[in-house]
Amino acid sequence: MSATGESAAFDRGIDPVFRVLSAEQARLLVELQADESLQARIAELAEKSTEDELTPDERAEYEGYVKANKFVAVVQAKARKLLSRAGE
Repeated sequence: MSATGESAAFDRGIDPVFRVLSAEQARLLVELQADESLQARIAELAEKSTEDELTPDERAEYEGYVKANKFVAVVQAKARKLLSRAGE
């Protein structure tokens, strides 16, 4: 499946979630942020990645955070779009 097809399938797969969210829940998703300790850990791993100093376990951890961040970014974008359509 192409990246575009995968993206469309992902969007279609999570769209039902946004049909049941209230405006307040969408707002909370838009405002969602990692806590300070998680942000610090990600920054530490990012720096080690830039320097090519990650252990295999750290690389796996960092890749997990990158995937989670992409997911949260997509969810937040969809929540913003929902709020925009609702005139919020």
